[in-house]
Amino acid sequence: MSVLPRVLDVVADRTVVPGYTKLGFLLRKRFWAPLPPDALRGKRVLITGANSGLGKAAATAMARLGGTVHLVVRDAERGERAKSGIQAEVPGAAIRVDLCDVSDLDDVRRFAATVTDVDVLVHNAGTLPPERTETAQGNEVTLATHVLGPHLLTELLTPALREGEPGRVIFVSSGGMYSQPLRIDDPQYLDGEYNGTKAYARTKRMQVVLALLWGRRLECDGITVHSTHPGWAATPGVTDSLPGFAKLMGPLLRDAEQGADTVVWLAAAEEGGRPETTGQFWHDRAPRPAHYLRRTRETAAQREALWQFCEERTGR
Repeated sequence: MSVLPRVLDVVADRTVVPGYTKLGFLLRKRFWAPLPPDALRGKRVLITGANSGLGKAAATAMARLGGTVHLVVRDAERGERAKSGIQAEVPGAAIRVDLCDVSDLDDVRRFAATVTDVDVLVHNAGTLPPERTETAQGNEVTLATHVLGPHLLTELLTPALREGEPGRVIFVSSGGMYSQPLRIDDPQYLDGEYNGTKAYARTKRMQVVLALLWGRRLECDGITVHSTHPGWAATPGVTDSLPGFAKLMGPLLRDAEQGADTVVWLAAAEEGGRPETTGQFWHDRAPRPAHYLRRTRETAAQREALWQFCEERTGR
């Protein structure tokens, strides 16, 4: 990317509204090289929460690139509908439906035991509950869905990912994480009045930190790990959980395909098409700062405390 496009990219990112909406996507897309049409041929991809929104859009795009895509979902009927929809768009697509409730650690262990082959693991499943609820293991459900389940699944699938060429792990985070620090002092959101939007942003911050930590731990295994945010996209998660925001932004919201683009790119780009570094936070095919506010910066000790907490809660 030459100097002028890079400057426009940074300005759009820092001013948020132009960068996070479809305007930023359309601006940046002009400077991107297309992925090869068979970029994922022979690759096996697992995407959690893939029956709608960003997950389904990513699954469709990856199937179009030749990948064998597993829709990892909680609801078999919705998963089969998503599969049929993708195959209608991509005739001959290799789509599988796998059942797993990522928030339930016992179910994560059951599912992981069935997986022997994976090249790309995408942690996309998300939730934004209006009230604090707990899983069967006693974990706050947003934390379990966004952090503990993905952490455990990554751990259990590391042997399979080592066989990938190369293995890749992608956390689908959110730009909302910029508003929150790493709250390792209250990860289960036990203190104060529960706020679903804040709990969501807190756990999305945790995902970005986990991607960094996993990236460092798996680098010697040839497995790259990244986190990314989709910008503001008109997905069921946004329109159902944040109807006021969706109405306010209206036509500026990205569609699901635009929001999922960087997930697909991180999964499919060949070496040289993206940096070989690992553990970074991405948006629109470029690494972004993990912090803009001084008050959200965490220490190395806090990062390690998050890792230890995840290890303890997942029984590793």
